[in-house]
Amino acid sequence: MKSLSALIAIAALFGGVQLFHNGNGQSVAEEVTRSSTYRLVANGDEGACAVSRGAEISDGLSLLTVAPTCRRLIPGIERAKFWREQNDGTVAFSANGVDPIVTFAVADGDGYESYAPATPLLSLAGGRRTGD
Repeated sequence: MKSLSALIAIAALFGGVQLFHNGNGQSVAEEVTRSSTYRLVANGDEGACAVSRGAEISDGLSLLTVAPTCRRLIPGIERAKFWREQNDGTVAFSANGVDPIVTFAVADGDGYESYAPATPLLSLAGGRRTGD
């Protein structure tokens, strides 16, 4: 009877792991956290567009998708292909993974606010779509 209970427990554990990994060895939790959509807003809602943080490609460096309409907010941002998150929580968008086009600091509440370049002031908030 003890061996039957142990066998059932092992089967349940294996089934739970397979469910968590969606049956393909890749964690469902990893899939959910890989891509995040943000709303990029200029100067207190004068303009907005969507940006998406994609898969992490190295420690702190992730792919980035910027809507073409973001060019209206800050020229050149449409070239950004990388999201780099530093240990201090700052985030930089860049075309090459190194040289920032725009840099953000953690804002009060949820999201980020740009500090370089100094103008225009941009905010980056998660979880909202703009349709762009």
